[in-house]
Amino acid sequence: MTAAPSNSSNTSSSASHESHRPQNTRAIMAFLREHAPFSHMDDSHLAHFAENASLRFYGDGDVVLSPDEGPVTRFYVVKQGRIVGERPSDKDGGTETTFEISTGECFPLAALIGERPTHTLHRAAGDTFCLSIENNAFITLLSQSESFRDFCIRGVSSLLEQVNQNIQSSAMVSIGSGSSLDTPLERYAIRNPIVCSPDLPVRKAVGRMHENSVGSIVITDDTRVPKGIFTLRDLRTLVADERAPLNTPIGQVMTPDPCCLTAQADAFEAALLMAEHHFSHVCVVDDEGRLIGMVSERDLFSLQRVDLVNLARTIGTASHLRTLVSLRAEVSRLVDAMLAHGADSGQVVKIITTLNDVTVRRVLELNLMKHDPGIPFTWLTFGSEGRMEQTLLTDQDNGILFVTPEGMTEDQVRQKLLPFAETINKELAECGFTLCKGNIMASNPKLCLSADEWDEWFLRFIDASTPQNLVYSSIFLDMRAVFGDREPLAKLLDKVLARIRKNDLFQKMLAGNAITRKPPLTMFRNFRYAPDGDRKSLDLKRQGLAPFVEAVRVFALANGVPEANTLERMDQLANKGVFDPKDANAWKEAYSLIQAIRMRSHQELLNRNEPLSNYINPDDLNPLDRRILRESFRQAQRLQQKLELTYQL
Repeated sequence: MTAAPSNSSNTSSSASHESHRPQNTRAIMAFLREHAPFSHMDDSHLAHFAENASLRFYGDGDVVLSPDEGPVTRFYVVKQGRIVGERPSDKDGGTETTFEISTGECFPLAALIGERPTHTLHRAAGDTFCLSIENNAFITLLSQSESFRDFCIRGVSSLLEQVNQNIQSSAMVSIGSGSSLDTPLERYAIRNPIVCSPDLPVRKAVGRMHENSVGSIVITDDTRVPKGIFTLRDLRTLVADERAPLNTPIGQVMTPDPCCLTAQADAFEAALLMAEHHFSHVCVVDDEGRLIGMVSERDLFSLQRVDLVNLARTIGTASHLRTLVSLRAEVSRLVDAMLAHGADSGQVVKIITTLNDVTVRRVLELNLMKHDPGIPFTWLTFGSEGRMEQTLLTDQDNGILFVTPEGMTEDQVRQKLLPFAETINKELAECGFTLCKGNIMASNPKLCLSADEWDEWFLRFIDASTPQNLVYSSIFLDMRAVFGDREPLAKLLDKVLARIRKNDLFQKMLAGNAITRKPPLTMFRNFRYAPDGDRKSLDLKRQGLAPFVEAVRVFALANGVPEANTLERMDQLANKGVFDPKDANAWKEAYSLIQAIRMRSHQELLNRNEPLSNYINPDDLNPLDRRILRESFRQAQRLQQKLELTYQL
């Protein structure tokens, strides 16, 4: 084989590089099977590729594809070496590297499918070999192989689905098959649920439930809008507590304002509502709010294999701290089950956060039964818990917002609340929520404040953009109420968000602080390892997720997006036209992939009885996970570039 001379001229590859027809079809097929999307293709389709492939060599610096060559006519797979993409740079008139294509990766998909020239010059970085097929063979492969076609059209999106399928299938080994949490409620809803009017006596309503073998009856008005619900559990309580005789109108003993979702809502939304509020039924309504069906906990999770609602209820009614401590082990089992039932990483972190919320509320309730300080307060949570993005590895970030009773000073209120808060922090630590090393906890006097004090604190925080305040921004600007009256916090956040929207300087400093969290990629898309971890390790939280979280937060605060969850913020920013919908989807997928790998790592550590950690060694991942992790980090770089451009950093 004669190698073309190494140079940087934009010479057509077809004219300057000799190609050879590989002789060993089996060897090529074996190579392809190690890399997506070929690892999911039939042998006949791999054989088609191998039989039509030629092997091409490019020396260091050689041009493989150029925008000047016209429409692309060949499909390439890197067999050995590396290809980099170059585009003109606006900064100095030179060129900049925009991507890197490594062993097993293919190119140029968009240009080939679009029958157009590539927008980017592709150059060999070091001696490189590529397997290549002509356009006719590529089109045949595209038409015959569904998995290949899906990959070529959707790129990293289809690879992400493969990763999620791998996670789900491994979890299925121990859990068995079941319904997906993405399934619309109309698939589950029991049509024509048993209903009655508010004036029907309890005795007759229970008789109607017995005749129809159901555990609940919905109380509706004349237009069939749900006004309340009555269940067998309510009946047991009614009889045991002798609250009312059985001839009482059911409207007087029903649970008012039942939870309702539309038929288009999915099982996941229903499961979270049931878990958070400790009930077992959700009314399914049409767009006018009229009852069309009923979904129960049993309907959602056949044979109780995925018992989110029951676990949440058990936590929420626990009578002793030791019970709460013992139930934490069940959360890990539930995560496995949820993955098996089709929950993506965004759903799983919300599930974990929901169970964490229920645990925190129960710890507070148990202590209030023993010693109520007698002060109205709202228990706040910050950071990942505030964003509903917690995993099994979590610490405490919490505070208190209180209402100062008449005749008391704020310091007097603090004297009553701080011992109570210290007990809560200690007991949460026993439940697995480690104490915050930075003392971001409610037992800290600086975080046990009245509404006016919190308002003043945020006013100073925004006006004085010190380095420490910018660090605090990653914690306190993602705030949520877990227990107590939500209204004081809602009013506080309205004022805080309005101030930030008007303060361009604060936004710019937030943006500058956000881009200091660099994704762990070098210029040539090699991994840049965490400086404080083990050798050759990546910190998936600080290096992988934080760049997305920090950048998206700035855009959300600047554009009046009230949601704290990162994925929900991206959706809202796309709806407002701040993000291009395609970019938003790519960033959501990349963020979710990193989160999924992080959660899977946590599960594996738990199974080996090892301490939880956010560090992973990419060499321990399979080629598909490494490839998508690299692409996900590249998406984080793109998001940060948008932030830099928006704020001219």
